[in-house]
Amino acid sequence: MFFGDIFFFILSLWLSLYVRFAEMPDLVRFETHFVPFSVLFIVWILVYFIAGLYENRTLILKSKLPNIIWSAQVVNSIFAVAFFYLIPFFGITPKTILFIYLAISFVAILWWRLYGIDLLGRRERQAAVLIGSGDEMEELLSEVNLNSKYGLKFVSSIDVQQMEGIDIQNDVITPIYENDVKIIAIDFSHKNVVSLLPHLYNLIFSRIRFIDSHRIYEDIFGRIPLSLVTYSWFLENISASPKFTYDFLKRVMDITIALPLFIISLVVYPFVYIALKFEDGGEIFSRQSRVGQNNQVIELVKFRTMSFNDQGDWKEKGKENKVTKVGAFLRKTRLDEFPQLWNVLKSDISLIGPRPEFPEAVKHYTDEINYYNVRHIIKPGLSGWAQIYHEEHPHHDDPEKIRKTKDKLSYDLFYIKNRSFWLDLKIALRTVKELLSRRGV
Repeated sequence: MFFGDIFFFILSLWLSLYVRFAEMPDLVRFETHFVPFSVLFIVWILVYFIAGLYENRTLILKSKLPNIIWSAQVVNSIFAVAFFYLIPFFGITPKTILFIYLAISFVAILWWRLYGIDLLGRRERQAAVLIGSGDEMEELLSEVNLNSKYGLKFVSSIDVQQMEGIDIQNDVITPIYENDVKIIAIDFSHKNVVSLLPHLYNLIFSRIRFIDSHRIYEDIFGRIPLSLVTYSWFLENISASPKFTYDFLKRVMDITIALPLFIISLVVYPFVYIALKFEDGGEIFSRQSRVGQNNQVIELVKFRTMSFNDQGDWKEKGKENKVTKVGAFLRKTRLDEFPQLWNVLKSDISLIGPRPEFPEAVKHYTDEINYYNVRHIIKPGLSGWAQIYHEEHPHHDDPEKIRKTKDKLSYDLFYIKNRSFWLDLKIALRTVKELLSRRGV
């Protein structure tokens, strides 16, 4: 996808020059434009990344591609205009060419993403067998078989919860050979799989690959299957030991980003103060207790957006708390989060990490959800993997908040297991996109 995008960036430039001058562009003219445009290509690829064009989910939902690509191309054009007019180093200001380029590159990239990848990468999908059980197996089976981009197709599935009614030779081994199966995705953690293993052993001599089905699930969905989560899983995958290089880079990123943003945000403080005082005369800040790293209670500071500070209770002496008019604006624009940059600088929280919860909520979730406290093994953050990819954020009045919190925990566990500087950078870039789209985190 990346190399295809680069190719069509270059091809679109050549076509734009051809349309603009109504003749084949010679080498000198092409090089004159290619050198500055090559700098922009790097920026444009970054914009594509922020827009989510290298995400599995975006590729699956192809109906959304035209709007996403068009928005990205408009942003790219703005960067191009600023580049050529603010940095007149290359001696060209291609107004008409930029306009032509926007149209041509939009069509080219859209065709590439909708049809080109499939035509170029079209190959016979490898036959596979899925061995497991539960809703997660059904979810994985449906996701893979309905999307050809994964390069494999489950020709059959075996529910290990019903092993008693299965003839291993006729129902398992024979169909594997008959369908020329190349891959077997199997849930090695399930206790009922043990009886199958001696029968599957000889298949390795037939060059059949065995892959843990949970690894495939994790890679595709970006979360940990909760059915896999046991004490042994935590002992194998989770550690509280410091990662010195990662921790250092993470702290550098926190300070480098939070400090200038905090200084710039001071400009809005007087206006927020005046607006809040004019509306109801209340406090400018809301100080909330949250659970931080190692279950330590920390105090987060935000601009007040509700009638009173409820500490997550949402009621005080029978009076229902409500979002103020100023508070609604602050939330919509995300300005209410700015004071938390001070918490980042103090190292109470990080820019990236699991979202901190109220102590009472943590106590309740810990009683209701197994292993919930593990999310406090690392420092919480302003934004995180769950905030970006989990679509069902639980609210205080949501009757299904336990189920949704469990789902959210599966994303937090994915982040804790796979956390790295590059994953943090990816989340940070995706957060920029979410904020610009006003979806919020």
